[in-house]
Amino acid sequence: QVQLVESGGGLVQAGGSLRLSCAAPGLTLTYYAMGWYRQAPGKQRELVAAITAGGSTNYADSVKGRFTISRDNAEKTVYLQMNSLRSEDTAVYYCAADQSVATVRLGGPIYWGQGTQVTVSS
Repeated sequence: QVQLVESGGGLVQAGGSLRLSCAAPGLTLTYYAMGWYRQAPGKQRELVAAITAGGSTNYADSVKGRFTISRDNAEKTVYLQMNSLRSEDTAVYYCAADQSVATVRLGGPIYWGQGTQVTVSS
């Protein structure tokens, strides 16, 4: 059974940084597009960043220039570096995987992690 395991969340002050990690030991990561999503209380889940198997990236407008998604296929891990954090970045962050980047971008990837809480205090 494929498991995605997120880590790195926590409490940080506005303006600070966090790096989230998503380990995917059961996947041959080379074949998968990956995405980071978030869901704040009372809001719909949204795609924050996606990365193709080849390393191309795209970001939500709200995080462009502040967040960076990256991948290490050998380590089977995907990262989300979050800088200049704002209170509105507070949410549960999920990583997800699918062989289709289109599916990742549309919010329907086949594999999901359990989520990690990020709380930004103002």
